[in-house]
Amino acid sequence: MRDHPHGRKPHPDVWTGRATNRVQWLLALAGAACMALGIGLAVDSAWTGGLAPLVMAVVGCIAAGLLVLFGTLAFVHVALKVDQECLEVRCGHIGVPRRRIPLSEIVGADFLPLVTPRHWGGWGYRWRPDKGTAVVVRRGEGLVLRLGDGHTFTVTVDDAEAAVRVIEERLRTRTAGTAL
Repeated sequence: MRDHPHGRKPHPDVWTGRATNRVQWLLALAGAACMALGIGLAVDSAWTGGLAPLVMAVVGCIAAGLLVLFGTLAFVHVALKVDQECLEVRCGHIGVPRRRIPLSEIVGADFLPLVTPRHWGGWGYRWRPDKGTAVVVRRGEGLVLRLGDGHTFTVTVDDAEAAVRVIEERLRTRTAGTAL
């Protein structure tokens, strides 16, 4: 085993982290229940108000259910990956929406001990002109990337302090490499 300066281990080639919000599953169940209501109305309806209101109710319930179901499942968790070239954020089980930010576009990273959905207007992929862009899946710690174009990108992720250390180290390594 090698000795490392200052007694610190080097960071892995690829750092990964994630954050999960189990409450989102309850919202997904509400979306599924809304869809079931719409299907139930369509299949076995004793609706006496006419065909047009029935169709509107069925379509409305199914559409609302799909929006809630897929909208919440997309933000049940977020996965963050930092490698030698970029930082990648993937949301939900299929990884969409996804954002890939080359390290060459990152100026710095900061740790935030508390990021809340209330600060950003809710869960999900958010943009606010005064704050930048964020992926917020739960209340808790997160990191803020300062980008070269003056924008910021905030992500809620477990062990955000480690992510900030890895990003800062990679940025120092890149800067030292270009200075040679």
